[in-house]
Amino acid sequence: MLAYERTGSGEPLLLIHGIAHRRQAWDPIVARLADEFDVVTVDLPGHGESPSFDLKGRTVREAVTDELNALRVELRIEQPHVVGNSLGGLLALEMADAGHARSVTALSPAGFWLGKADYLYIRGLFAGVQAMARPLAPVAGTVLHNDIARTLAFAWVAAHPDRLDPDAAADDTANMVASRKAIRTFFSAAYRYPGAINPDVPTTIAWATRDLTLLPYQAIEARRRVPHATHRWLPGCGHMPMSDDPDLVADVIRETTRTPRPAPSTV
Repeated sequence: MLAYERTGSGEPLLLIHGIAHRRQAWDPIVARLADEFDVVTVDLPGHGESPSFDLKGRTVREAVTDELNALRVELRIEQPHVVGNSLGGLLALEMADAGHARSVTALSPAGFWLGKADYLYIRGLFAGVQAMARPLAPVAGTVLHNDIARTLAFAWVAAHPDRLDPDAAADDTANMVASRKAIRTFFSAAYRYPGAINPDVPTTIAWATRDLTLLPYQAIEARRRVPHATHRWLPGCGHMPMSDDPDLVADVIRETTRTPRPAPSTV
């Protein structure tokens, strides 16, 4: 079973982090949503406190889908609102494709790169970050209390690294190193978003204007391929906007969850 935390009460809200991160990525916004939602944050396979991948003859995509569905069943959540960042955004969109989401908020979702060059850029970026994380991890608890060091280490994922909690940043660095096998597994099975969400599912795709990981021009491809979604920008935010502007991200999530679903046709 995937590791998770559950906070608050109300309609179920599932938050899925991106590759190389962990459920604590959502900490800046959980308290802002817990008064309205039953908030579930989850660690993906091989990340955080979740067990490593056990494919059992399945593809990576099938394995992750099965694990997320098993979590829903375990928690008795039939159809949560789903929010995802990066890889988590792609998984959120696919949960809607499968009929398992009552709404979707995808923050700079994976799966909308335009070609091989985009994909190679992303792989190269993660390889560089991992190479930096290995020597940094043993001393991160001390070094990352320095604002300049934290900016150098996290500018690739946050527009305002100085706003990151130093201790959380140190734990994120350790997680980056510990999840390297899972990162390789996810990248070995990377794919572009192939689906077409049911227009009846309220969907928002929000792109960070200062995203250095999944570059903002990919938002144009997302608009082309998911035209019925609400598309918007997250100004002044980096790839993980939850730490850069938690109030804005929480508001975007609320707006999406409050979007009424079309009435069933009587024809």
